[in-house]
Formats: sequence, structure tokens, C-alpha cells
Amino acid sequence: MGLAFESREARAGVITPGLTLPRGVERHPVPAGGSRAVEIRAGDEITVQDREGGQVAELVAFTPAGVGDPGLIGAKGSVGPQGLKSTLLTSRSGQGVARALAAAGFDLGKARAVRLFAEGSRPGDSAEFTAQGDGLLIVAAPGGPMAPEAQDTPTDLLLWIRRADLRDFKGAHRAPDPLADPLIDQNIRPGEAHVYTVPRGGFIQILDVQGRECSDFQAFSARSLDAGLTREIDPTATRSQTGTIYPRPGLAAKYWNVDFEPLVEIVQDTCGRHDTFGLACTRRYYDDMGYFGHVNCTDNINAQLAPYGVRPRAGWPAINFFFNTLIDAEHNIITEEPWSRPGDFVLLRALTDLVCVSTACPDDIDPANGWNPTDIQLRTYGAGEDFRRSIGWRKRPEDDVEHTKETGFHASFAKLTRDFVEYNGYWLPNSFPGEGTLGEYWACREKVAIMDLSPLRKFEVTGPDAETLLNHCVTRNMEKLAVGQVVYTAVCATHGGMIDDGTVFRLGEHNFRWIGGCDGSGMFMREEAERLGLDAHVRSSTDQLCNVALQGRHAQTILSQLFWTAPDRSSIDELGWFRFTVARLGDFQGTPVMISRTGYTGELGYEIFCHPKDAGEVFEAIWEAGQPYGLKPLGLAALDMLRIESGLAFAGHEFDDQTDPFEAGIGFTVPLKSKQADFSGRAALEERKAHPQRKLVGLEIDATTVPAHGDCVRLGRVQVGVVTSGTRSPTLGKTIALARLDAPYTDVGTELEIGQLDGHQKRLTARVVPFPHFDPTKSRAKGDYGA
Repeated sequence: MGLAFESREARAGVITPGLTLPRGVERHPVPAGGSRAVEIRAGDEITVQDREGGQVAELVAFTPAGVGDPGLIGAKGSVGPQGLKSTLLTSRSGQGVARALAAAGFDLGKARAVRLFAEGSRPGDSAEFTAQGDGLLIVAAPGGPMAPEAQDTPTDLLLWIRRADLRDFKGAHRAPDPLADPLIDQNIRPGEAHVYTVPRGGFIQILDVQGRECSDFQAFSARSLDAGLTREIDPTATRSQTGTIYPRPGLAAKYWNVDFEPLVEIVQDTCGRHDTFGLACTRRYYDDMGYFGHVNCTDNINAQLAPYGVRPRAGWPAINFFFNTLIDAEHNIITEEPWSRPGDFVLLRALTDLVCVSTACPDDIDPANGWNPTDIQLRTYGAGEDFRRSIGWRKRPEDDVEHTKETGFHASFAKLTRDFVEYNGYWLPNSFPGEGTLGEYWACREKVAIMDLSPLRKFEVTGPDAETLLNHCVTRNMEKLAVGQVVYTAVCATHGGMIDDGTVFRLGEHNFRWIGGCDGSGMFMREEAERLGLDAHVRSSTDQLCNVALQGRHAQTILSQLFWTAPDRSSIDELGWFRFTVARLGDFQGTPVMISRTGYTGELGYEIFCHPKDAGEVFEAIWEAGQPYGLKPLGLAALDMLRIESGLAFAGHEFDDQTDPFEAGIGFTVPLKSKQADFSGRAALEERKAHPQRKLVGLEIDATTVPAHGDCVRLGRVQVGVVTSGTRSPTLGKTIALARLDAPYTDVGTELEIGQLDGHQKRLTARVVPFPHFDPTKSRAKGDYGA
């Protein structure tokens, strides 16, 4: 059952992954190391699916009387629920299940569990059951902390339930559970509006139940209304104050009125696509379209606000959540279907006492609501709740939304800055105001700096065919990779475009670790293993391994003072470039880590990997030991300067899936002559290398103006390339850039111009120069700093 539901559904040639499920079907993700509790009824069909393979599942079914009886789902249980018990103690999801069990008075100690899957289970393996009666089903994906040198990572499960009784079924999707105990829990049907009050500090959740539905929102200062003044959220003031089209969770999260008073701030947003420069739908709009008398949000807002003495308007400026509008290059406002999926929401916090109004838009004559208006769920929560900031993201379009996470090192860096930005699903420091971006940069170039790289995606690649799989998926030759060695490589699709870049660690004869920039590369490897019928497993371990980079000339000295290695492992002083070792903090009984001599700054560098539970201890030890050497923190803004100077590629800038490794400036990762084995994209890459069309080059720019990613590069009136990255180099005292140019214009010394504004009205004179701009021989990365 589960595999069929994962497929993309196409209606009239339109594919909408993740938007719809078959009638009566529910999808419940079970997090790695966690658990999920779901009510079941007699006749429900239950499917448990192992998403990545190799993950044990434990099921416990409770009758309404609180008896743990595997027969409730037609199964036999022969083991105690030890794995489930561990999830109840160690995971956030498990703690929620534990509270539910305690409230119901159920005794887990007397229950018997059904255990599914094993070490050799394949991705997508599933088991099916049928509920013999009503009760509570608990599914756990047990697994403990993974040691840095181990590969026993727990992974997610999926629980599917096809409901037997559809009498209460109200739509393809039900509103998800509240985030806490709600003060207001109001369903708003299409064509309705609801007015409500929220005290300062309270939270407002506006939830799109079925997906693709817009909701106009407006908030008024209660104090101003009491004084006879109307001071509502103003989109123009908000955009001017924040410098963004619409606020998102982070530093620029507030909505403002024309008196520059902040009224609300965004705390969580799982959609990330809204409108803030249009009006709520109006009577005039429908009249002009020929739909006279059509119900509209503006009239509904007027009616709801009348008791508060708010003068009616012909058109209400509103924050239209989930409404997908944009402005094109010709300044036209374009409307398309919303991006919101079932259950997407925004969570706001009131910054003063508010009177608010929310609608469910009735527009059914254009794509604004996907041509099918549906419900909005409104919830409010008390000021005492603790909701962390997050921006929703999905690994794949059909996957469940995930919230921005804090890395294991977040608390340590949060002592030094409040400037965090969302990066690839995690909060990372952007800058450290106490040092300044230039101060961070110079610390790395002249002394030593530490930064958080935990969002890098980690995948454990194991099994008898692990080497064969990786040799097929990456461009480098895995047959030559020794145990203890690391290699930088690319992952390409069959047409030669890059899926990702990253490093491969060889932990054993059949044991590898892939560390890349995105989830897509690991998914690609898992899919290729299945397609080729290889006995290899690819399992995500990103949340089991966090890592900091220690970069700069003093990095080796600091680490060698802190970490002990066994006699059969390289010490820090012995560790060669692109090698790794397993070590412990202090002595043989200390906290385990894995240390690689790698980096992304062009300096002598190391990366230290540990389990998130140990991150605070590891950071504090490095921080304290580094102070005599001038250790400073390093944020993303300074890192960008360092990596551009050093000519290091960044996803979405130097490469994407339309760019091959030669065009991305990393052609050295494609050894077409020495690697005899076939690999993904090989034929296309041989053709592309033989007939190059574009090349990555370095540019030196005469102006102090820094070009932006995407600025055009021109020879006279014609465009011959595009800037991929640019910065002002503190070391060189010059403005520099990386650019991808048409092959005939890549000779060193070629004079070009970078176009800004419309590409013609403003030009920056530039010339092609060798790159990397800084330390082209990579002597510093190899540890050679001279006298």
C-alpha cells in the first residue's frame, strides 16, 4: 500500500506530488530514533514502510482498556518493547507519546511488541496489518546515538493508514494536531471571515488544511482602535522596514504599521511563499470579471470589523498568506497557484494587543486557490508557549515538511551572536558582530577560526557492493581510495550536469561515508543501488553527525593538544592532507570524534565530527585551547569571501544540474583517462570535454563595486557569460569574481565588462585572470606557510 501512495499522481497531465492522497488514507512519518502514536479503528488497513532500509520497527497496539495486545492488529508479539521504551526517553516525539500513554493510564511494561525488518531490509520494504478493533497504535523507529566511526544510523519509517469508516471523512486531509493547547480553534470555510483578539505575546497559527488555499490576514493595534485610530499592518511600511518582499522567521521577521510600530512577527513558516503588495479580493474584481455579486474577502472583513468602529473600505490591504504572486521583469504582477501543501501554516507572535481578522478566500475563477477554495484553520495560543523559529523545507516535493533545525553546536555559537540565517534546513551563524566579518576573515587568514558546518549531508554507504555503487555514482575512482583516505568528487546525472559535490570517506573495505551539500545526492545513490540491484545500503546520518571546521595556521597545534588517538590511528600531527582519523577528547576514555584534514577556506584546515550530544563539550574544549592562538568564530559571510578567493565551488553559484564539473571549475574531479569504470554521466562528460562550450574563470574588476551572482558578462553589446560569485578581497585589495564564460573568451587577459541595472546602463570593467585568485598552488591548505 505505501509504495503506491509515494508515487506522483497525475491528473490531466498535471503532476502534483504531495498534494493529494487517496480518499481515506493518512500518512504519518515516524522520525529516526523516535515514535508516533495514532488512533486506529476496526477494519483500518495499516502499512509500515522502511524508507531507507536497515531500520528496525517496533509496533505496540493498545486496546481501549489499556492492554498491549498484538492481536489487535492481527499479529503476534514475542518481544518486549525495549526499542520503543528508549524512544520515549530520548526523543522529542517519544516524549509526546509517553505523555499520551500516561494520560490514558496505559502500562507499556506489560505490553508485547511486534518487531519488523532487520539489518538487511531494503528501502521501501513494508509490512501490512488490519486492525481487529479500536485502539491506539504506537510505531517506533528505535536507534541510539551513532559513534563518529560507526555507521549504525537510525532512519525514518512511514506509517500509512487506510481508514475503513469514511463517514466522518471531511476531506483529503485533516487539520494536523495543534502545536499546543489552543485558546481559539476555529475552522473558517471558504467565503467566510473571522475576527478575534490576541493579547501581547500570544501566538496566531493560520493553517491551510487542504493546500492551495489563500487566507487574508489583517491586524490592528487595540490601543489605536480604543483611541479611535485605525493603525493596521501596512505592506509598504513592512517592506521598507525589513528590506524584503515579506518577512520570514529571523531578524527581519516583523510586520509594521505606518507609524512604524511592529504589530506581529513571523515565528514559523512552512510555505515561504506569500503576497504582501495586493488587496484582499474585492467586489470590484469579481464585477470586472463578470461575476456580479460574488462573495469576497473585503466585504467579509468590513462586516467583521464593523463592531470595532473600523470604517469599511472598497479594498483592504492584507497580508495574503499562501497567495502566490510575483513581479516579472516587465513589472507585471503575476498570479499562480499557491505553493502551500496540506497542513502548511504560518505562526505569528503578537507584539502588542491586537484585533485580528482572517479569511478563507472564496476565489474560484482563477488559480489563486488552485481553482478549488477550501478551509483555513485558525488557532491561537498563550504567551507562555515556547515555539522556536523555523522555516519549512522538504527533501523532495512529496515529503513531509521539516522545520529549521538547530545544530549540535548552535548553543555554543549562540553565546557569540544572534545573527543566524537559515541554511539548507538549519540555523547557521551569518556573522559575529563582536568581531565583524572582516575580523572573522583575518582571523582565518592570519591565525585560526572555527565555524559550524553541520548542515552538510552525511550518508552511510555500506555493504558488499558499496565500492561498486560509489564508483558508479561519483566521478573519482573509488578503487584507488584507501581506508582512512578522503577524496573530493562530483556526482553527475546521465546528461553530465552536477547533482552535488562532496567528499567520500573510506572507513573500511565495504564501508564509506558520503558528505555532500544536499539530500538529493544521497537519494540518487540509494535509487541507483536499487536500479542496479546492488547489495549496498545508503542511509542518512546527518542528524547523527555534526561538525565544526577549524581553519588556519594554528589549527593543527590546537587539535594536537586536545585529542588522543590509538596507536593504530594517525595522530593529529601525522594526519596527511585529505586523510582522517578517529580520536578521543583528552584520553582513551574521552568523547569520541572523527577528524579529517579538510576545509573550505584555502587554509590549513580540519573538520571535527561528533554526535550532537557531545558537541557542546567538543566546542568548549577547542574554544578554550584556541584562545592563546587568537581563535575567533567564523560566519557564512566571511566564509564566502574566503572560498571565492580560493576558487572553491558553491552549489547554486558555480554549479547546478545544468553545469558539468569542467564548467564548474572542478574538472580535476573527472579522471576520464585513469578511471576505466563506467559511471553516471561519463558518456556525456566525454563529449562535453571534447567540445567545451563554457569555462569557469577568474575576473579582476577595476571598480570597488562588487558584482552579484547572476550579473551578465558582456563583450560590447552581447552577453558572453555570467558572474557566479563576487567579493572584495581583503588580502588582494581588489574586487574579484568567478564567472562562467563562453569558451572563446576565457583566455587570460581578455577585456570584458560586467553589466548591471539592465546590463547596459552600468558596466564594470574587468579582465580574465588566473584563478584561484589566492594561493593558486594551495600551499597554505597543505600546511606550508613559509618562514
